[in-house]
Amino acid sequence: MTEFKSTIKTRFRISMLALLSCSLTSQTPAAAQKTGAKPNIVVIFCDDMGYGDLGAFGHPTIMTPNLDRMAVEGQRWTNFYVAAPVCTPSRAGLMTGRLPVRNGMASEKRRVLFPDSKGGLPQTEITIARQLKTAGYNTACIGKWHLGHLPEYTPNAHGFDEYFGIPYSNDMDFVGTDRKDAFLHPKTDYFNVPLKRNDKILEQPADQHTITKKYTEEAVKFIKTKRDKPFFLYLAHSMPHVPLFRSKEFENKSLRGLYGDVIEEIDWSVGQVLKSLRESGLAENTLVVFTSDNGPWLTFRTQGGSGGLLTGGKGGTFEGGMREPTIFWWPGKIKPSVRPEIATTLDLFPTLSKLAGAKVPTDRVYDGFDITPVVFGTGKNPREEVLYYRDTDVFAIRVGAYKAHFVTQDEYGSTEKTVHNPPLLYNLNEDPSEKYDISKDNPEIVAKLQAALAKHQATVVKVENQLEK
Repeated sequence: MTEFKSTIKTRFRISMLALLSCSLTSQTPAAAQKTGAKPNIVVIFCDDMGYGDLGAFGHPTIMTPNLDRMAVEGQRWTNFYVAAPVCTPSRAGLMTGRLPVRNGMASEKRRVLFPDSKGGLPQTEITIARQLKTAGYNTACIGKWHLGHLPEYTPNAHGFDEYFGIPYSNDMDFVGTDRKDAFLHPKTDYFNVPLKRNDKILEQPADQHTITKKYTEEAVKFIKTKRDKPFFLYLAHSMPHVPLFRSKEFENKSLRGLYGDVIEEIDWSVGQVLKSLRESGLAENTLVVFTSDNGPWLTFRTQGGSGGLLTGGKGGTFEGGMREPTIFWWPGKIKPSVRPEIATTLDLFPTLSKLAGAKVPTDRVYDGFDITPVVFGTGKNPREEVLYYRDTDVFAIRVGAYKAHFVTQDEYGSTEKTVHNPPLLYNLNEDPSEKYDISKDNPEIVAKLQAALAKHQATVVKVENQLEK
């Protein structure tokens, strides 16, 4: 009983500290932006982070106090998805609010862009940055881009005023002899990836030991110097994608080993960003969204992350490949809560457009929804379904609580596909681990999901493939 009372007291103190921090934040006056002005927007996007990699999402040994506090002060979304289970198409979906199959940013032959790729996100696409610039925003991209490295595809060519980061994944431009050993015992010199500021190379190879720290410093600098008008900051960390690196301050800090060190440094980075917003008096006028591009790269075992109770990881269409740990934070504007509603990164384009007062174009098909009714608790969720694309094919679909798998395939290392007829069926509310197929007992639900898939497929028009150039 004494131990129980001690636990209750401890939790009460933590809750009171969280409430006090919210109160202190809400009392800080805006230093350079008027109350009621268009909100600043910060999207923090990780690479290959698993659903179960944060303390707030259940990890027992990775310490993420800043993200945990962010989750307490904001909204923790438990059914939030990405547009694809690998880097390039997922980022294309986030940036445009359109499924990557609509703009040629998905392929079975080359699943992502590489340093020798000739394609990229087409200029006909409208990114969030370009959209928000029409509403008077300063824009910056810091971190990994991976939507094309040639001049017409860079962040600067897609609406970002400033760019600081690497053009593609941190494992590319490999110059070693044994790739597997290079991942297990990584050295900066093995990966000749350039670190750029706009079109100028600052380091090649980029010093990946300090790259998370440098991204953070750039983000804080942008926040502090660009507050004369609303801003959009896209902070896209290049980790925990392998090879894993961390700065000296985080070496051997985590009980989870190297991977844990990397996550804990990202947590520190988030803390620095939120601290700069508070100190600049901008917290009450800034929406921050934290999520990742796809699930953990399970092939790399302890150097990859964890999907928690979810099955699967990066590259696949089971839940672990596309459901991501997601937090929305906006002190004084959104009510702290856990949001079990379905949403995806595709929804950010229309949602952020609404907040900025920018009209969504009507000359193309959008796959995202304005989810402000859920964020602010003013109405019902407009999204009912999620499409699980593996490259250019839909392998699964979710409608409400139910998910049907039409095709399954191992995440990596296998070309064998298994077609399911009838499709596998799971109730994700009751069975998020996708263990118990209930298709035989629910033919009417299977038929409903098959009809939803057919309706979507009728809207897809073939376009030039950018990844295969």
